[in-house]
This record gives sequence, structure tokens and C-alpha cells, in this order.
Amino acid sequence: MDMHTVVVGASGTTAQDVIDVARGAARIEVSDEALAAVAAARQVIDDLAAKPDPVYGVSTGFGALAVRHISPDLRAQLQRNIVRSHAAGMGPRVEREVVRALMFLRLKTVASGRTGVRPLVVETMAAILNAGITPVVHEYGSLGCSGDLAPLSHCALTLMGEGDAEGPDGELRPAAELLAEHGIAPVELREKEGLALLNGTDGMLGMLVMACADLARLFTSADITAALSMEALLGTDKVLAAELHAIRPHPGQAASAANMAAVLAGSGLIGHQQDDAPRVQDAYSIRCAPQVAGAGRDTLDHARLVADRELAAAVDNPVVLPDGRVESNGNFHGAPVAYVLDFLAVAAADLGSIAERRTDRLLDKNRSHGLPPFLADDAGVDSGLMIAQYTQAALVSELKRLAVPASVDSIPSSAMQEDHVSMGWSAARKLRTAVDNLARIIAVELVAATRAIELRTGLTPAPATQAVLKAVRAAGVEGPGADRFLAPDLAAAHEFVRSGKLAEAAETVTGPLA
Repeated sequence: MDMHTVVVGASGTTAQDVIDVARGAARIEVSDEALAAVAAARQVIDDLAAKPDPVYGVSTGFGALAVRHISPDLRAQLQRNIVRSHAAGMGPRVEREVVRALMFLRLKTVASGRTGVRPLVVETMAAILNAGITPVVHEYGSLGCSGDLAPLSHCALTLMGEGDAEGPDGELRPAAELLAEHGIAPVELREKEGLALLNGTDGMLGMLVMACADLARLFTSADITAALSMEALLGTDKVLAAELHAIRPHPGQAASAANMAAVLAGSGLIGHQQDDAPRVQDAYSIRCAPQVAGAGRDTLDHARLVADRELAAAVDNPVVLPDGRVESNGNFHGAPVAYVLDFLAVAAADLGSIAERRTDRLLDKNRSHGLPPFLADDAGVDSGLMIAQYTQAALVSELKRLAVPASVDSIPSSAMQEDHVSMGWSAARKLRTAVDNLARIIAVELVAATRAIELRTGLTPAPATQAVLKAVRAAGVEGPGADRFLAPDLAAAHEFVRSGKLAEAAETVTGPLA
């Protein structure tokens, strides 16, 4: 097995596996252990299907229609119908990486031997992912309870050879054509299988896993830009001393302070706050940077804990228990995932907010300790970074709106059978926007801080800062000078931050940062 192969077993998966499949070129293999567990659970379902007693999901309708017993000759139609009717999404298409993540996570659950599908279903799902076929999934349709129903239904539709999907070349075509082209036979669903493909938190969980990875990178980037801003404002790094953070033992805070201290080591700009305009203390946006970013880091750690638990879960209703019982449950409720998605949106908003305050301070001649207004070349003739900060402020305002929790907004459905839902899919969708915006906010601070440092002539920046300056200029972000078309600089800075190159540049000097 090479590093590009992900083996799906019967006992969950890892965050890295999700990312490798969703964003990378990893191929999927289903273990013999998983296929044996799947086959054993299917035998339980087949035995129940042969009995006259109604069993939910096997020989009954669904949701508020579960009171109807379905005769054997209608059960295949029942499973097809639940997929077709539930594939009712609307709005823009969801990103390819999100669809691949939710498909892989549903595969993870059906491979657990707890859902009662046939091995054929598991193997076909893996084949579709390996072929690079991506179902069309729409933005709206999930309430985050009874699973991400509409998104998962659109994926199940592709498994049946119906609807449209995107091929590995990016072209949208009928799913039946794509399956045939790759030698994949459509699946004729049998008892329990349609329901088993729909009842999961897979979409919101996939987006949580990817958001956690992206935010981890952005927290490191934010520590670096905060350090550069401290340096540009001639602040003091005494507030970063490990002994100060040890007496308030939040691990994230200590990690952020250590990152900032590592970036600032050897700086000739730090400690000049008493020179011409004496300051007893730096402003909160500088002095409290580790506390704010650290609180976000600790929130991220909690979110990862929830994600890891969910990655180990088999979410379906009903489920086949190890002793052979088939029991209904409420494990498809997305509350655990929805809460942390909302928590992360709050943390992202606050991190963006404090970064914007540092940028504003760098641009204000009354608070920047000797820097020119708006870091302009010829203030009045040039506007410098004035409007870059407007853009950053607009992004921060958007982050604050996105921080309003979705998980408190339950809305009943299914004739009041599903009378409390999580809205976890909505929480995940807005978090994705928040993460993208946060990267842009950090990028604007990076542009401002690096320009300000270069304007501090006669003082030598820290070695790590010099490495960042060299790398960001090489990436297409220009330094001080007369006004120019600024959007390309901001776009280059955004890519520099988003891709992790900012952290990589600093780490060439500091070594690995938290």
C-alpha cells in the first residue's frame, strides 16, 4: 500500500484520510474485514425482510409514513423512490471536495457493518470515488437531521445511474454515461439500502474536517502577522514571555505566544516603544493577540475532538447492532457537529476582528508611532492602503454576520415527526465562507505589516521577518511605493496565506510553529 491509498475498514476513518480523498488523488480500498462485517449485517436484514413483521426501513415507509407496511414486491421501488424524492436540493452546486468528502464518509459508515447494505453497494461507492465521478449536489436541502438528506440523496442517485454528475475531466454528463464509461454497473437498491445511503451527518462532518485543517493553518498565519504588526509598531515582546502565559494555563494561548516570540527573535524593531512617544503598554490588539488567537486554538482543539468521535461513528437509522438486533435511534441528529461548526465561526470572526484592528493602527498616523498616513508614499497624492483596510473591514463585518449560530434555529419538518433539527449543514456552509474570508483578512494585515516594516529604515527586522518579506515579495506582493492597482497584490497575498506559504517562509528560520 502506498501513501495515496486509503483503506476503509469497519471501525471508522481519520481526518487525514478524509482530506486525502476529498482534496487529493488518494484511491480507496475496502478491507476484507469490512466486507465481511457488511455481509454479516446484510444477512440480518435479509432474514428480517423474509418475516411478516414490519421493520422500520426494511418493510415500512419512512418518517411520518413509517406506519405503512410495504409488501415484498414493492420494496425495491420503495428504496428507489426514497432516493429520487429526497434528491430535492436547490441552489448552486456544492464544491467537488465537499461532495467527495461526504461520499467517502458515507462509504465509511456503510462499510462498518452497522447499516445492512450489501457488499456490492460498498464496492460500487468506492469505485465511483476512484473513477473521479462527482455527483451534482446543491447548496440547499439539508436540515442536519435524519442526516444530510438531500445532499446524500443526490449522491445515491448517481449510484443508481440516474441524474447528472461531473466526470474526472470536469464535464457535466448523465451519470449513467459516466458509470458505463468506467465499467461501473448501476446498483438496483434492495431493502434498507436507500435509507442507509441517506441517514448521516457526512456532509457537515466533511466540511468540519476540512475547516479544521484550514483553520489550523490560518491560526499559525495569524500569529505570524500579529508578530509582524507588533514589530512594525515598535511594540514590546515582553508580554510573550512563557512565564506570563503559564499562570493562565490555556494551551492555545501559550502556543500562540510561543509562535510570536519565535518569529520576533532577534528583531531590532522590538522594544522601542519608550523612545520618542513613550508607551506604558501596547494596545490590546497587540498585547492580547495570544489570548484571542489562543482561545480560538482551544476551540479548534474541541472541534477536532468532536470530529474524531464522529469519524469513529456509524450513523444510520435503524442500525444493525453486534448482537443482531436492528434498532431505531436518533444518532443522525447533527447537534454535536453543528455546535462546533458554529463555535469555529465565532472564533474566526474574533480572530479576523483583532487582525483588522492591528491593520487600522498601522495606517493611522496618530497611533502608528511614526509611520506615514495609510503607509502612503506621498500622503494626499497617494492613498496607500486606505481602501485595502476598507476591504478588510467589509470582510470582518461579513464574518460577524456569519458568526450568528445556525444550530439554534431548528425548524420542524415531516409533519412534525422531525420536530427538532440541527441545521448543521447550514452551519458548515457559512463556516466555509468564514474561513475563506479570514484568510483574506490575514492577507491584508500581512500586506500592511510588511510594508510598514520596510518603512522603518535604520532598524533591522527579525530573521524570520526577513524570510517572510523575501518570500512575500517573490510571490508578487510589492512593497512600499507610489499608488498602483492594488487588487493583484491583495490576491497574491491571499494565495500566499491560504496555501500555507506564509508559515513555510517563517519556519525556514523558526523551525516548526504550532
